[in-house]
Amino acid sequence: MFSTYLAIGLYFAILLGIGKFSYRKNSNLDEYLLDNRSLNPLMTALSAGASDMSGWMLLGLPGALYLSGICSAWIAVGLSVGAWANYRFLAKRLRIYTEVCGNAITIPDFLENRFKDKSKLLRTISAVFILIFFTLYVSSGIIAGGKTFESFFGLDFAFGALLALVIVVFYTFAGGFKAVCITDAFQGTLMFVVLVAVPLVAWLNLKAPFEFFTTLKSIAPTHLDFFANQSFLSVLGLLAWGFGYFGQPHIIVRFMAIRDARELDSARRIGILWMVLGLLGAIVSGLLGVVFFAENGGALKDAETVFLKLGETLFHPFFVGVIISAVLAAIISTMASQLLVSASSATKDFYFVFFGKELSEKEQVFSGRIAVVVVAVVSTAFAFASSETVLNVVGYAWAGFGAVFGPVLLFSLYSKKMNTLAALVGMVVGGATVIVWIVSGLSSFVYELLPGFLFSAVAIWLVNFFSGEVKDEQIKAEFEKMHERVKLA
Repeated sequence: MFSTYLAIGLYFAILLGIGKFSYRKNSNLDEYLLDNRSLNPLMTALSAGASDMSGWMLLGLPGALYLSGICSAWIAVGLSVGAWANYRFLAKRLRIYTEVCGNAITIPDFLENRFKDKSKLLRTISAVFILIFFTLYVSSGIIAGGKTFESFFGLDFAFGALLALVIVVFYTFAGGFKAVCITDAFQGTLMFVVLVAVPLVAWLNLKAPFEFFTTLKSIAPTHLDFFANQSFLSVLGLLAWGFGYFGQPHIIVRFMAIRDARELDSARRIGILWMVLGLLGAIVSGLLGVVFFAENGGALKDAETVFLKLGETLFHPFFVGVIISAVLAAIISTMASQLLVSASSATKDFYFVFFGKELSEKEQVFSGRIAVVVVAVVSTAFAFASSETVLNVVGYAWAGFGAVFGPVLLFSLYSKKMNTLAALVGMVVGGATVIVWIVSGLSSFVYELLPGFLFSAVAIWLVNFFSGEVKDEQIKAEFEKMHERVKLA
């Protein structure tokens, strides 16, 4: 057990060291929140991937495959296609347009500048939705952290959750965007190694590795059926997870931070390869767990711990510590990104706009750090009060962001007729649809992101159709400037 603790201790020491190293690197809020647009393609890809694939990749997804079989893999298909489309159709235009529109460093910043909204409504509503759904998202990471420590060490859930939270708050509070991206690159590499190693070793330790599919079918006959217990709408809902990528602030902010829009093609190739191989590792781990534990002691009580239990059973204690660190990396990297974006909305998109115009650069950075702590505290309260699984909580937040921001951003980047009213209506319709869908229980029929995204898109199209041409010459000039720069990138 000492070796396990040693590996975890080294992991935490690296994170804390990065936070301390980055503390004095942030001279202003733009540097704290976006690192002055200086990411290289590798850092962009690994940071986007690590901040995307939270604890659900190593807990929720393997658990779903362990419990229900290959029919749960539709979500991975939808996510892979969605991530590719996000890089291909949104990333480059957004990187260029945010710079053209007043060098915007947050999504609400961009929307306000894009539409020259002097009422502050776009910025305020955007910030409110970001804070609501990121509170949910961060709470899913806290739940995952508690489960990790509870599963491996028999520690109290609350202690494990708080320990993970303290670590992530420290290096996010101290280092800002630079610290988050450096740790994401490190943690993304760690996650990749573990997602390859665990299923490979698990397969080699089966009693009959080359008869795996036959054995699995005899133990769980429906686990190899892609449509087992799935209706057309439920499959469509799982595939619809891919739509969510267009509206995830903590992911698309990486596109805004890359040093050159032309390097996004390289980032896409690296990011999608990392993602597809990682998802395959998570899927295979869940299926292998069914056979492995049937041969070695019976079914697990908590399906979402299957990846952890495989690691604990099969590996040397030091590598077990590495596996735990990888699970924590998936959790912490996403939480850090979410906390930072939440802080940016609480400060730059709300507090500074209405109350902090006279603050110095130093005071603005300090306010951003305080916002990180506040969001973390509220998310912790929700996590301890919730009885949901990691995957469910992630699903709610993912749907919320995808429906609120996805259609609005896509129309903003591709439509000359897009206007302020259309953006406001689209965000409100998308967010309201997701919330109503969840509260009314309609999620059992189809995932709430699909109707939320579609209703928002239709609402935007209708407002654009009846609004006529945009008359503001500056808006039209900036759109054309973005379009011309995209051609050259």
